[in-house]
Amino acid sequence: MLASNSTSRPRSIEELLGPQTMHRLDRLDLLSRKVFAGKLPGERRSKRRGQSIEFDDYRQYVSGDDLRHIDWNVYARLDRMFIKLFLEEEDLGLHLVVDCSASMDAGDPNKLIFCQKLAMALGYIGLVNNNRVAVTSFGGPRMERLGECRGRRNVQRLGQFLLEAPGEDSPNRSTAPGPGADFTSALRFIGHTAKGKGVLVIMSDFLLREGYEDGLRLLAGRKGWDVYCLQVLAPDEIDPSRAGAEAISGDVRLTDVETGADAEVTVTAALLEQYKKSLERYCNEIATFGAAREMTHALVRTDTEIETLLIDYLRKRGMLR
Repeated sequence: MLASNSTSRPRSIEELLGPQTMHRLDRLDLLSRKVFAGKLPGERRSKRRGQSIEFDDYRQYVSGDDLRHIDWNVYARLDRMFIKLFLEEEDLGLHLVVDCSASMDAGDPNKLIFCQKLAMALGYIGLVNNNRVAVTSFGGPRMERLGECRGRRNVQRLGQFLLEAPGEDSPNRSTAPGPGADFTSALRFIGHTAKGKGVLVIMSDFLLREGYEDGLRLLAGRKGWDVYCLQVLAPDEIDPSRAGAEAISGDVRLTDVETGADAEVTVTAALLEQYKKSLERYCNEIATFGAAREMTHALVRTDTEIETLLIDYLRKRGMLR
């Protein structure tokens, strides 16, 4: 895949997420495949029973129970006292992890811009539903994060964080302590510092020099987070032949945008076919590795409409409702 410097960057929140899209996303909410007990009162069902208005079940009265919770209609019919139980509603956390490495700044449509828009959409859904939202970016000059925030008033803050270039000094960004801005360091930091329980979404091409295994193992060992690995690839990355045979055939010199290393290769139809098989095998390996650790993997093309991805795919996968 050929990197391009001509991609126009989003400069406003409206370019990341337009008003019409915001309106449609207002109908969605985060959902975990697991039922979590959150940190603060919110809008999330938990296994704990409390004093919400939503009835859940009955249990027999025992000495010391609050008499106000006895169902007297049941008592009149059965001559036995039962206590009404209600679902206690609590919040859910959403932690977005965005890969800002050089390999992401490529593709048509651009992978990094696609992830910025997707992170904005998911973060917006979390904020307007009063969930805790945090963002960590890695792969740039340093690892950076937007600390937990909640409420619609923080939509602007989230947008500014995503719009600013990695490494740019800004009050919206805080630098994560400790060395390293790579995938493993980012997930180690999140694993040690993430509070409460909730949903964690990793957006990356997973083309990582250090590999993905150690980082995902660090999250697998931390209970309480429902992890989604969204592997974002451009269409011409999935199938290089779509760029046109003339553009990618013959003897070419390839330069790694992250290491600067050069390699001379002869591109043929057989080589492209081998590449596609290797990529498919690699994606399947990530999916298998994640499934063994109760993580969801999804291969996402950057030519997918954000709304289609959210409504038709992620909602079916159980992330949204």
